[in-house]
Amino acid sequence: MKKVYLDNAATTPIHPEVITAMMNVLQNDFGNPSSTHSFGRSAKTLLESSRKSIAKLLNAQASEIIFTSSATEATNWILTSAVKDLGIKRIITTKVEHHATLHTVEHLAKEFGIQVEYITILPTGNIDYHDLAAKLPSEVPTLVSLIHVNNEIGTILDIKRVSELCKYAKALFHCDTVQSIGKTNLDIQELGIDFLVASAHKFHGPKGVGFAYIKKNSMIQPIIFGGEQEKGMRAGTEAVHQVVGMAKALELTCENLENDEQYISDLKNYCFSELKKVFPEVKINGENTFYNLLNVQLPLSEEKTSMLLFALDMKGIAVSRGSACQSGSIKPSHVLAEFLSAEETKKPSLRISFSHFNTKEDIDLLVEALKTV
Repeated sequence: MKKVYLDNAATTPIHPEVITAMMNVLQNDFGNPSSTHSFGRSAKTLLESSRKSIAKLLNAQASEIIFTSSATEATNWILTSAVKDLGIKRIITTKVEHHATLHTVEHLAKEFGIQVEYITILPTGNIDYHDLAAKLPSEVPTLVSLIHVNNEIGTILDIKRVSELCKYAKALFHCDTVQSIGKTNLDIQELGIDFLVASAHKFHGPKGVGFAYIKKNSMIQPIIFGGEQEKGMRAGTEAVHQVVGMAKALELTCENLENDEQYISDLKNYCFSELKKVFPEVKINGENTFYNLLNVQLPLSEEKTSMLLFALDMKGIAVSRGSACQSGSIKPSHVLAEFLSAEETKKPSLRISFSHFNTKEDIDLLVEALKTV
């Protein structure tokens, strides 16, 4: 039985060249990058070369890239420090964010009494920009935290539009680019954002490593203390092999971006057209969605919902109902619940997400398996 992986929004297979790069570091450059001897200096060189590579791809300064264990850590750090150190008293976000943002904001509201305002989500699954513009003007120091590509339905945020609204209102802007980085061109200087977060495992790199872009002179303070690693911004010995793997993965994805985008877009369109043949009433959840992510509502009975993923998994096919961070939960998706009716959320929805490693054969196998459910 051929196994089919169509859950790339949860994590992606590591690119073979990334594995090779990481193995080279593990075997030959095991020194602590904070050590002053040749072993340490060699590791430090790799660390800083990786930082420069990532910064160049994003049109940022190398000093603005700080390595973390994940985007979740980076988001927790940025939002918490913004409140504790930058005097932020109000956060504007949405109820369809990743839980790394939602739960951090909820904690900050409880712990520090900050004001939280949620932007209206339209029936399309996209944010209401007019509502954001209406909420922004305030004498209260404000930070806006929004996801670029929604991790469950793939709706796309107009980052430039939001950054201009924030700039006009003198608000800070934190953007979760976990699902988009490496899959589309992001020019930080052009976008004009203050903070950005990313995780390597979403663009064919290793798990357990990510980074934060922190705009120069933002005055963000560390929340992990110890040594002077990462220019004193994040204590703890850096995982050099992970960082090198991340930089290599981002380099490879950016190199092949145009071809991959066209190929994956074609796969997405093919997938929906094939599903439509079997389920004429199938519906896409959300409009203006990213090219590698398809969230579909299937016209199946409510009782089939709970066993659908299990049935597909038994046939060797990996898809999901929503974020991998809430796998095992029987609760309906918090994202879908925000803009679908209660009746619609009872129907089984699948998140199918693609990479350049997928083929039309994978999709044919998925559709055939769904026929038997």
